[in-house]
Amino acid sequence: MESKVSRRLKEAIAPEVREFIFVPRLNREFQANFAYLTSINQAHLLMLHDTGLMDTATAATLAQALARMEQEGPEAVELDAGREEAYFNYEARLMEIAGRDAGGRLHMARSRNDMGATVDRMKTRTKVLDVIEALAAVHQAALARAHDFADVVMPGYTHLQPAQPITYGYYLSAVADTLLRDIDRLNLGLGRLDACPLGAGALAGTAFPIDRQATAAWLGFAAPVPNALDAVASRDYALELMSSIAITAVTWSRIAQDYYVWSTPEFGLVEFPDSVASTSSIMPQKKNPAVLEYLKGKGGHMVGLLTAAMATVKGTNFTHTADSSRESMRSFYEALDESQRCLALLRLIVDQARPRTENMLRQARANFSTATDLADALVREAGMSFRDAHHVVGGVVRRALDAGIQADLIDTALIDAASEEELGRPAGLTAATVADCLDPARNVASRKVLGGPAHPRVLESVQRQEQARDRILEETRRYRSRLSDAARTLKRQTQELAARH
Repeated sequence: MESKVSRRLKEAIAPEVREFIFVPRLNREFQANFAYLTSINQAHLLMLHDTGLMDTATAATLAQALARMEQEGPEAVELDAGREEAYFNYEARLMEIAGRDAGGRLHMARSRNDMGATVDRMKTRTKVLDVIEALAAVHQAALARAHDFADVVMPGYTHLQPAQPITYGYYLSAVADTLLRDIDRLNLGLGRLDACPLGAGALAGTAFPIDRQATAAWLGFAAPVPNALDAVASRDYALELMSSIAITAVTWSRIAQDYYVWSTPEFGLVEFPDSVASTSSIMPQKKNPAVLEYLKGKGGHMVGLLTAAMATVKGTNFTHTADSSRESMRSFYEALDESQRCLALLRLIVDQARPRTENMLRQARANFSTATDLADALVREAGMSFRDAHHVVGGVVRRALDAGIQADLIDTALIDAASEEELGRPAGLTAATVADCLDPARNVASRKVLGGPAHPRVLESVQRQEQARDRILEETRRYRSRLSDAARTLKRQTQELAARH
């Protein structure tokens, strides 16, 4: 029994090759790629006819056959792993409908290599646009809550130790700034994949006088990929976009880690509704942060997918190979799909998390996070250098800890004693000054410098980010509109060609 797709190969595909490579590949790819293959075939057909490379009668027959296949859908194609790939199975069905001669003429001036590269870019741009929208939804939720909670004072942390008072709204505005960069990175990556490989052939173009600009336009691309070898050899746009997704995943994992810690009874800073939690099979009191653990785990998964894809491509030659163009892209598409799910869950978490405002304020009052403001006051009003003020306040904190005094109960006597010990003179701060420094709400309100947590600055950040996000989303809206316009033109002109039969 010979190969079903080549007279060069005198033996049929081995059962192991069929079952382990081609059956899974067909099941995975044919339905997912069918619409893209149809559009590519239609664009190529229109170009062949317009350039005079195919007569009208044959072109009309093929246009009708492609329209029928599009209407029937992928389910109407009987898949045969003996034909190896999605393309050969598609072509076999086309030849059944249009006839062997007409159906066999469509593959003039192209290869599976440039078709596959084009499918990848078409599929990628659609999925990336969806990921951008999912990220924008998280960003919008974060900014909405940043606005709502701009006055909710909480401890800020470095090294997971109390650092300085901030607000919960300020934290969310910082998260949103990071997410905005994630959106921008993906949007920039969209621009770099906006070129069409079709017409590159196997790797060296074709001797037929085709019009690559025309097929690129019908498929919604800004231009053809300039170099035919690069067009089929490179999937670096996928590695770039997957890198951006991995960076986003690191961000959502870190956010999840904050919530993971803050929602424990020991911190008691935020709480979640029961609808985003799970429980224990044995411990009836448990409310486990299932969604947060999922997000953290998937963060590592995204980094692993990127590493797997890059390691796969690293050892390939700079040309078309199945390992570089298929296995690496499997990781990429998995990353795109997983990221959409994770971003939907992240939006839910950001939207549903509620600050425990009294606990937040109580901890910010008691945990010495206001100490920096006290040091600043010694610089301003006691004439100390900051390093001396740092030593004095360090001594104050040590005395307070030894005496079991929480931060908001520090008084002038304690400060003067520490100053006498360090500098040989009292600090001389007034009780009112000390009270202001140790009040976390006043502490936050005083930090009005650009980037600070004061209420007006948080609201400015929200407004700035909303405008920046809207500008990016307007770009992606125009991108989607261009794709829709090109698709409508392609389908209309294919129908017009079919009508000439």
